[in-house]
Amino acid sequence: MDSADGDLRTVGILGGMSSESTVQYYRGIDAGINEERGGHAAGQVLIRSVNFADIEGFIADERWDAAGDYLADAAGDLDAGGADFVVMATNTMHRVTPAIEDALSVPFVHIVDPTAAAIADAGLDTVGVLGTRPVMEGEFYAGRFADHGIDVVVPDAERRQQVHDVIFDELTKGIVTDESRVAYVAAIEELVDAGSEGVVLGCTEIEMLVAQSDVPDTPLFDTTALHVADAVDRCLGVVASK
Repeated sequence: MDSADGDLRTVGILGGMSSESTVQYYRGIDAGINEERGGHAAGQVLIRSVNFADIEGFIADERWDAAGDYLADAAGDLDAGGADFVVMATNTMHRVTPAIEDALSVPFVHIVDPTAAAIADAGLDTVGVLGTRPVMEGEFYAGRFADHGIDVVVPDAERRQQVHDVIFDELTKGIVTDESRVAYVAAIEELVDAGSEGVVLGCTEIEMLVAQSDVPDTPLFDTTALHVADAVDRCLGVVASK
């Protein structure tokens, strides 16, 4: 429906990977709608939360086909429930995007696309990426940026493992430590030394740990915030869902 008539499009959030990131999406979408509409306005949101233990197992064993089937089934619940478009509150599981898109009759908004648009708007063409190992090492992520004309730089193997472990052992459990913040800031500085003009926070929980104020001279691109902002615009009809 036309948002000019006061109606909002319904966003379906495929979440639970982890609940910490899903909460950020829910709150962020509601806040964005309220900022635009005021009063008690909030988003029309459907959430399908999956069991993170299952997802962690798929990742650990690299059972990507099974993960695709699992998430496609969950995404279908959002479609059947009336979502006008779907976002997934995780970077890593965008590896199985094709399976999810095949299961939907409504648009699926890929997390890389609004992030790449923000990077292009900033006039940058080379960025570092922090995230889980599948994100930092996978062609599904760097390739999507390449489609937008953006080159990706990642940390060395030892730093990649450290960044990955902090995500799974701490951030997904809501644990935030100064020690890990120091390590992430060091990783960002290393990426800049390797040629990055900015750094993508390519895990939806990293914004809990690192802020722009921690690295004032290096532009950070928070995939959670950018994905949420795009979802808000689609709910309002500012951006067409296609």
